[in-house]
Amino acid sequence: MRIAFVSFEFGEYCVRHVAEMSGEHDVLLVLPHSEAEPWKAELAAVDWFGFDAPRLRQPWRQWRTARQLLRRIHAFQPDVVHFQSGHLWFNWALPRLRRYPLVLTVHDARHHVGDRISQKTPQFVLDYGVRQADQIIVHSRTLTETLTDELGVSESRVHVVPHVAIGQQKVTVRADKDDRVVGVLDAFPEEPHTLLFFGRIWEYKGLEYLIRAEPIIAREIPDVRIIIAGTGEDFDRYRRLMTDPDRYEVHNCYVSDALRSELFQRSAVVVLPYIEATQSGVVPVAYAHRRPVIATRTGGLPEVVEDQRTGLLVPPRDAESLASAAIRLLRGADLRRAMGIAGYEKLNDESSPDVVARLTLDVYRQAIQQRRPTASCMTCPSRDATENVTGMSSPETTKA
Repeated sequence: MRIAFVSFEFGEYCVRHVAEMSGEHDVLLVLPHSEAEPWKAELAAVDWFGFDAPRLRQPWRQWRTARQLLRRIHAFQPDVVHFQSGHLWFNWALPRLRRYPLVLTVHDARHHVGDRISQKTPQFVLDYGVRQADQIIVHSRTLTETLTDELGVSESRVHVVPHVAIGQQKVTVRADKDDRVVGVLDAFPEEPHTLLFFGRIWEYKGLEYLIRAEPIIAREIPDVRIIIAGTGEDFDRYRRLMTDPDRYEVHNCYVSDALRSELFQRSAVVVLPYIEATQSGVVPVAYAHRRPVIATRTGGLPEVVEDQRTGLLVPPRDAESLASAAIRLLRGADLRRAMGIAGYEKLNDESSPDVVARLTLDVYRQAIQQRRPTASCMTCPSRDATENVTGMSSPETTKA
């Protein structure tokens, strides 16, 4: 199968997908240089087409980039195109890929509260992209319901595929006599009273509830520490909520992969105090580092965090319940260790690249089968591919 995998972001996520599929299939990865560079070593068997992604407010450069990407995809002549939605400008180019079966991964069908970056792409542009797809991949059943109930997408077109494992680290594992994992020797030892909040910082992430929980936790765990790592809205809002700033370690900046690994290793528990969610890329990283997760019962989080097994679930917007869960795990080293191992096993069983690739390829086959009546036209060169390769008008003459 010839697969064109197209994205403007999610570098590690994309590389995990294509590196696995490239073992048996011809894969073209269309991904910005900035997203792919840290993972180039894993792309030896992949046809990677890198590009410099323009800023959203540069329509002329966006138009030229879209033409460039379309030309490269057409030259590859894929059997299927897989696009990570949705992009303010490239969504409008999707009709130019309709000669091929199109699979779309929808990460968020609706904008989250306070997420000003995502809101730069209007909702109707996201919806337009969804309507172009033959088949759709999501990472939670909750998102399936949003697409079917609010957008009228047929349930038969939507497939739940787990978020691929990311954040893996090379470690020395300790095993018992039956070769069962009982521990791991990290480069950075666990700090047994440290909590980690990791990821983009917007209102919907509920960071304020973790900060409000801190004095409650501190009454029982006097040396509790909270690491906050990520960027988003003005962080001064959160600093003003801190009753004891000395308990916090803040990385309000870009977090490198090396620093990410250090923070997850040092932390005893990873906390997702979200007030709303569809799915999470933080949970797989926590599981990869064998760390238990405290998450809220919202969106798709209960689908990936198994209460009492891989972590603890609490109500959203409830600082006291969040504090109680944190105290329980910070006090229970054996419980933390058991939950961390359970999360690691869950990640390998359900989200390893080979498992996710198999499920994703099944979706590709359905998209191709759906187009079977016109399949004979998909693999032969067309005049569009050699002459008018994109069919796109300039931004001065096109109304979006």
